[in-house]
Amino acid sequence: MTEIPDVPPQTPHRKATLRSVARWFLIGVALLWSLAALILVAARWIDPPTTAVHMQRRLQAWIHNTPYQERYEFLPLREISPDLQHAVIAAEDARFYQHHGFDWEAMQIAAQDDLEGGRIRGGSTLTQQLVKNLFFGTGRSILRKGAEFTLVPVAELVLGKQRILELYLNVVEWGPGVYGAESACRYYYRTSARDIDRQQAAQLAAILPLPLKRRPDHMSHYSGLILERMRQMGW
Repeated sequence: MTEIPDVPPQTPHRKATLRSVARWFLIGVALLWSLAALILVAARWIDPPTTAVHMQRRLQAWIHNTPYQERYEFLPLREISPDLQHAVIAAEDARFYQHHGFDWEAMQIAAQDDLEGGRIRGGSTLTQQLVKNLFFGTGRSILRKGAEFTLVPVAELVLGKQRILELYLNVVEWGPGVYGAESACRYYYRTSARDIDRQQAAQLAAILPLPLKRRPDHMSHYSGLILERMRQMGW
């Protein structure tokens, strides 16, 4: 009678090692998430000195050995023109004051536009974009989306709409090395964020989806759509 050779069972040591690696990985993820949540709580009162996007652009410039000048000046929301605030909301997140961090309707429209090849902007809300700017940079991945999905409700809860808008307008990328409303207004129009006019505000809002490729003076058609949307929203 032929004997069947024994298959050596997985050693207890190997099982313990895998469990230990998995445990420490989960602990690391939990600690990083907790740190991000604490940063959001602090951002209710403290203006961020930098963001993941800022650091990403500096690193890219260093790797490619290209000149890089960062323009970043933080302003209180009251010193940013209401026209610019309204233009950005109309362009990027028309239901900003109605949703709680996610605009499922806008996501569906963006997905449909993707299928039809005619998308102008994505379905991400200002809150989602702020979280991405602060913590994740411009890269895309399932893990990043998952982490973003869990942090957006925290941002909505601890920051509130006005602070979210203030932070977004001050940290968002508006051109090569240009971050925030004040820097964008100075860079493109040689004026302050307080004094920018309605047409200029719409042109600036129009370049937000692709700030490194678009220029305000080339956005007449899209800025016209933004102005019309502002009128429809009562602004």
